[in-house]
Amino acid sequence: MTRKLTGVSVIALLSVAGSAMAQDLIAPIGEGDFSWDALEEFAANHDYSGETLNVTGATTGDDAQRYRNLYAYFENATGANVEYSGSESFEQDIVIASQAGGLPDVALFPQPGLAKDLASQGALVPVPDDMVEFMAENYAAGDSWKQLATFVGPEGEEDVYGLFFGTDVKSLVWYVPEQFEEAGYDIPETQEELMALSQQIVEDGGTPWCIGLGSGAATGWPATDWVEDMMLRTASLEDYDRWVSNDLPFNDPIVVNAIEQYGNYALTEGFVDGGPEAAATTDFRDSPDGLFDFPPACYMHKQASFIPIFFPEGVEAGTDVEFFYFPPFESEADLGRPVLGSGGLASVTNDRDVTKGFLEFLGTPIAHEIMMTQGQFLSPHQDANLDIYTSDVQRSLGEILTTATSFRFDGSDLMPGEIGTNAFWTGMVDYTTGADAQAVADQIQNRWDEIQ
Repeated sequence: MTRKLTGVSVIALLSVAGSAMAQDLIAPIGEGDFSWDALEEFAANHDYSGETLNVTGATTGDDAQRYRNLYAYFENATGANVEYSGSESFEQDIVIASQAGGLPDVALFPQPGLAKDLASQGALVPVPDDMVEFMAENYAAGDSWKQLATFVGPEGEEDVYGLFFGTDVKSLVWYVPEQFEEAGYDIPETQEELMALSQQIVEDGGTPWCIGLGSGAATGWPATDWVEDMMLRTASLEDYDRWVSNDLPFNDPIVVNAIEQYGNYALTEGFVDGGPEAAATTDFRDSPDGLFDFPPACYMHKQASFIPIFFPEGVEAGTDVEFFYFPPFESEADLGRPVLGSGGLASVTNDRDVTKGFLEFLGTPIAHEIMMTQGQFLSPHQDANLDIYTSDVQRSLGEILTTATSFRFDGSDLMPGEIGTNAFWTGMVDYTTGADAQAVADQIQNRWDEIQ
């Protein structure tokens, strides 16, 4: 059995190498059944006394402080000094730094697209083979994470260029348990059951869905999430990846089918509060409000794990509202339990022993648990203790991640901006308001051909 240390004993163990400031940061993390032994083992094998590690990312404010709290453990364990700088213009800053020869030691990319570009330019350092094997073996759906971090380098070779640390989940449907219980509805386990439930709600005189695509200049993106989730439930991972890279044309029947699967919910008469026209114009931040009307204006809302911050004041996730996993098709059981989401990629930009050690630290279960206990962090690490999560909501989201058979990033985020954050968004609005799915897909593909 793995030996666990208490919060007090690990501080005593590591304080020999650390500063008073670091101890102050460590203490508030709290106690629990943390994997302290993993930190003890890591400390015994890594000494970077006197070295300074520069880390940069997009995280700022309170979120940045949570990461600094984590880095204090690395400092205490190794004797290194970690200097973290966060910027809301990280994407622009890291490109400028690369061009000017002023890269940090480690860059924390909020999504892998930019990392892919920098890897092709030789700005990133491939991770060691043992780290690749570690991610494949210790992360749920590990091959998916390995694939997402695999880019073509400057010489045309493929390598893995980072370790994923922290994720978000998009494959969720939010509902009010009290409303489900009063109506006698069960949580659907398959898409077939979800469609049957939607039809039953209409027959009972209710409306199954609230959908809102509005988001200012970004209007349409919530519908792209629907299509991406449907791609993962009707097509192979290989086809999904080919679609994202345009090796599978946007107007291929496989993609058109995924668009129409979204339409089966969004366009069916009586399925959406206000109908398709209202869905196309309702702001996504306001769209879940109907869940909390009495009687409910809708019973279900598909949206990512961040949506609770937009729920009406006084609504508590996990008590007043809960979620279930957006299920797979029973008829496509061989596709498993895919999860759509996003996540942060930690990549080495300066080939030093301390940078490699830092990535090893981020791979320990204790590093994930320290972040989990501070909230707003989800992990696919199979050895991290789910009990460390600070709420049942976070714990349930963590379970969805650790039981996933595959994980894929939001496809529109990985496509060229002209497609993923333009033509795809507007195309989904057009489809929702009456355009033909094939015609929309043809238009998006034509635009992609123009920018090639």
